[in-house]
Amino acid sequence: MRIMLDTNILISMLLFPNEQFKKILDYITRNHKLVLSSFIIDELTAVVARKFPKKSYAVDSFLSDLSYELVYTPRHMLGNLFNIRDINDYPVLYTAIIENIDIFITGDKDFLGVEVEMPEIMTPGEFLERHILNS
Repeated sequence: MRIMLDTNILISMLLFPNEQFKKILDYITRNHKLVLSSFIIDELTAVVARKFPKKSYAVDSFLSDLSYELVYTPRHMLGNLFNIRDINDYPVLYTAIIENIDIFITGDKDFLGVEVEMPEIMTPGEFLERHILNS
């Protein structure tokens, strides 16, 4: 499977690591294909620089050590593929759809209510429960 992580998940993994996130990342990188978009990487870099400036160096280190497929988020996107409350989140899910992502893991509740055929949208806890603990 191709699995994409949202920015908030990457920030948590990077700055607030815990056993749950370690298990998820280890499971994905060993058994599936981790996919990150150019939009998510740009957002990760910007958020960490703004909110945690002393940790900016950690982003480069984290991404350099991580094995993932990088996909490009287009600047020009078709509108109305789905409805989402926060229009700033549109590029994230749009990229997941056009790149045929199987699972999108997020902690952002705005994504959890969006109706799309693919990807399956779930929280880290749901992913852990369905794919790691019950396998």
